[in-house]
Amino acid sequence: MEIYFAGSIRGGREDAELYQKLVIHIQRYAEVLTEHVGDPTLTASHGESFDPRYIHDRDLLWLNQADAVIAEVSTPSLGVGYEIAQAVRLKKKVLCLYHPKKGKKLSAMIAGCPDIQTVEYNGLKEAKRAIDSFLSCDGQ
Repeated sequence: MEIYFAGSIRGGREDAELYQKLVIHIQRYAEVLTEHVGDPTLTASHGESFDPRYIHDRDLLWLNQADAVIAEVSTPSLGVGYEIAQAVRLKKKVLCLYHPKKGKKLSAMIAGCPDIQTVEYNGLKEAKRAIDSFLSCDGQ
């Protein structure tokens, strides 16, 4: 199984350590095509030396290749929103994990989409349980 993990890069890296822990957990089940998103040394300026078209096309190839998408959506990101929309368009299974933060609300476009499984969680253990449940639905 191959998973596309989405998390904010240019939108902010305050959840980078969480992404790393989630990627490591997902790797118990599957290959994570986008494991670099979980690299805590990655900065918001990552990829600025790459042509934006290269990043777009590479990421869409990974998205097409993936069996499912898991996105951590607590830090708003235009790119993550775009990836989720493409995954829905491609009829991929999508899990969005959201940790409520003061002053930030989950987008209604994510929360209201019937093709996205959204889980609100309050700690890493809850997020891991949501991943376990989501991936076990695929027979893993």
